[in-house]
Amino acid sequence: MVSEFLFITIGAILVNNFVLSKFLGICPFLGVSKKLDTALGMSGAVIFVMTLASLVSHLVNHFVLVPNGLEFLQTLVFIVVIASLVQLVEIMLQKLSTKLYESLGIFLPLITTNCAVLGCVVINSKAAPESIQSTWYGATIYGFCSAVGFALALILFSSLRERLDLAQVPKAFEGTAISLITAGILAMAFMGFSGLV
Repeated sequence: MVSEFLFITIGAILVNNFVLSKFLGICPFLGVSKKLDTALGMSGAVIFVMTLASLVSHLVNHFVLVPNGLEFLQTLVFIVVIASLVQLVEIMLQKLSTKLYESLGIFLPLITTNCAVLGCVVINSKAAPESIQSTWYGATIYGFCSAVGFALALILFSSLRERLDLAQVPKAFEGTAISLITAGILAMAFMGFSGLV
């Protein structure tokens, strides 16, 4: 049991990182990673949304959709759940941290269509029945760990981009080019974790 949780945790954060291994959620990864404080805010929002979306979607799927033979509505229902949670985060940020809300700008509502969040929920719904991930707590842990992996990638990348702003980069590599090269090198570094699980 403990080894399965460890497998889910390490696998979701390092080995099967949604951004650097599965290449999901690239839009906020590239868009919000220019400043570390903005990346931290987005990371918190994604952790909240992905964790709760995994839990709520799992419960809706196993207690409403599957028993009634409505599995064909999974994607639509999952998107509605994610959109509702994003609206909750948006309202909370607007009230609690106006500066962070304004700095995230368009990327906050884009969590609704962030394929990493939807991908996590869909992977949970397709988990083998005998796996721990098919339980509500396993799905929630997987969602949380996947979000932590997303946050880790985002924070590492934003730290590197802040350092690159101070570095002397050849003219041909300035701007987006050096960002994409850095993201590729970071993804290759994360491939080194593939032997862990």
